Amino acid sequence: MKSARRHAQRGATLIIALIMLVALAMLSAWAFNGSQMNMRVVGNSQARQEVVGAAQAAIELTISSQMFATDPVAVAASAIPVDVDGDAQSDYQVQLSPPPSCYRVRVLKVNELDPGNAGDRECLGSSGSPNPGIETTGSAPPTGDSLCADSEWNVRAVVTDPRSNANAAVNQGVAIRSLTTDTANACP
Repeated sequence: MKSARRHAQRGATLIIALIMLVALAMLSAWAFNGSQMNMRVVGNSQARQEVVGAAQAAIELTISSQMFATDPVAVAASAIPVDVDGDAQSDYQVQLSPPPSCYRVRVLKVNELDPGNAGDRECLGSSGSPNPGIETTGSAPPTGDSLCADSEWNVRAVVTDPRSNANAAVNQGVAIRSLTTDTANACP
């Protein structure tokens, strides 16, 4: 009888060891799949951040251009090459779509300007009063308008990464201060 029990125990030990081995194999496979999924998530997040960065870099290049406010259609005519990794080779081609557009002109009031700021001093004249800062009686009340206006623009950059299919469209609002007469010509 003891001999039969020993054989039964040996069989049970083998079965328990096999069950533990299968459980460890399943746990290993689950951990591997989980790490693979995390790697995909991190890779997709990195690709998304790169295309957003490329779109933002293209917008910065665009608004720094001398032609931005004078000929926005020409600025948007060709794709903007962007190098995000610093290897002197273009990684992305960013398209401005639609071309930058001026959607509003706002004449600045004299009380919005800072006389201590050199950029604001040229705007401090008033188009409503022949003598800025001196009130006149018997004439129409001054409007308080300065000689400058802010033209407000929308710049939209679109980029797609052909390797990861990540894409982004970034909109940026831009205000450009210039003389009111120049703003009226640049922003119909």
